[in-house]
Amino acid sequence: MAGNTNRYSTYTTASVGSGTDSKSGDKGEKKELWNSMLSSVASGRRLPEKNLIVLGGSVDSQREFFETLSSNDRRAHDRNASRVPPVANSFALGYTYYDVLDADQEDTLARISLYTLTSPSPAFASLLQPILTPQSIANTLIVILLDWSQPWKWMRQLREWILLLRTVLVSLSNECKETMEEVMLAWRDRGRGGGINLDGTAAVPTGDSEIGLPLGPGEWEDALGLPLCVVCQNAEKMEYLEKTQGWKEEEFDTVLQFMRTVLLRHGASLIYTTPSVPSQLPTLIHSSLGIHSLLKKQPLRHNVIDRDKVVIPPNWDSWGKIRVLRDGFDVDRVSNGWSIDLDQPFPRSRQNGTEGGDGESNGADEREVAEPDPEGSTVALYEESVHDPSMDALQLAGRNTHSTELEVETVDTQTFLAQQLKVLEAFKQKNEEAAREASHHRLHKKLADDDHLGDHSDAKTDARVLEHIGPVQFNMGGIQVDADDMVQRLKERQALGLSSEPDSPTAEEAVDSTPAMNTENLQAFFHGLMNRRGASAK
Repeated sequence: MAGNTNRYSTYTTASVGSGTDSKSGDKGEKKELWNSMLSSVASGRRLPEKNLIVLGGSVDSQREFFETLSSNDRRAHDRNASRVPPVANSFALGYTYYDVLDADQEDTLARISLYTLTSPSPAFASLLQPILTPQSIANTLIVILLDWSQPWKWMRQLREWILLLRTVLVSLSNECKETMEEVMLAWRDRGRGGGINLDGTAAVPTGDSEIGLPLGPGEWEDALGLPLCVVCQNAEKMEYLEKTQGWKEEEFDTVLQFMRTVLLRHGASLIYTTPSVPSQLPTLIHSSLGIHSLLKKQPLRHNVIDRDKVVIPPNWDSWGKIRVLRDGFDVDRVSNGWSIDLDQPFPRSRQNGTEGGDGESNGADEREVAEPDPEGSTVALYEESVHDPSMDALQLAGRNTHSTELEVETVDTQTFLAQQLKVLEAFKQKNEEAAREASHHRLHKKLADDDHLGDHSDAKTDARVLEHIGPVQFNMGGIQVDADDMVQRLKERQALGLSSEPDSPTAEEAVDSTPAMNTENLQAFFHGLMNRRGASAK
């Protein structure tokens, strides 16, 4: 007990000696210590937040892009019975998110928030501004979706989206602009020595100094302030273009050369994807956001050989590599023409028409709203090289239009039905007239057949009577003689005698020219014949 008392007294003495203020100070220090420990634990468990701004495409293609990125992570969530986050992208600015898991599907590396926009309307510029803050700019990637169903529209769509982004980025605060400059400098150093690669590894220096390679012609000429990635979806439709539109390798190479030349000015990446086919899209997107696996390194490889699996990482391409793809491509002209396109004012909305001073639409159609392309425009040059089949059909039809879409004017339902009713009545009247003519023709034919049958009715009646009565016979001297048979024999005998003489008429003519035989003479002839036969019998 004494020992315990001494230890206690020593502690209390020290405490008393420090006074009341020292007690409160110790409590304050303990409180600060716990706060710092809790803060460090909370910050360690806080997920890194990344942002993806997905522009272009349709509601379905945006969902397809989201499913491709989160396919592996969603399967892991399904195993853990977690709720899959919904995708809300049907109206204006859409939103969804997903967690990026490590290779073992256990640790969460980051949470990605996806903001989607389908129309490049200036009215939506104000929706993108709150997303870009000094804290989020360094963790944001811009993705533009294009579709292989209409590759002839790519340059025009790409120009509209970049012009919209420029209007948004210019309106940001000075602090945001300074942050964007730092981000762009860091991106230009990636893979050029002294920086870091997309897979998170340190870049190998080019020499004794840490200065990277200088920029080539056309590289980073129009930096946006944010990293950019262009995704060309539905690459399986390339086969459809080849079979139905007559596309060859030359057309596909031309599209790729235009895209690579334009994106080189922004330091952007490019990738072709096919639904339900594994691709490097998740690796490209995640590495561009600085998300790297702690367990498994996933290198990003370029691909310019497989036409439906093209992958162009940032800071990899150059004019020399673009020229090698196919000879005759003027990369200098295309690159300079793109700067001309970006110097144009942002086009007005094509869907709402031109508005007057009173805010009412004057009904101008799309061809009147769209500004003509400037001289030397890459968009115009691209559309001359990559033809729109619908425009070819319109030119063959002789229609004068500057639109890039096949327009069809619809007719009111009641008007259409009234027109069809008139057509049906005309067909009905025509069928009735044809039926009347056919009936009249059948009646005349029946009457003619009856007249023709009447001419032969008497002959048929006589033949039937003779057939019923039988041959005419009579008895001459006790001999039954068939009169018809005897007359026929006489005719044949007489015809035989006439045919033996020269220049004699034919048997038919002789029979016809023989005068009618007298009945009395005929009876005398048969009577004399019978008498001779009786005398010889005696």
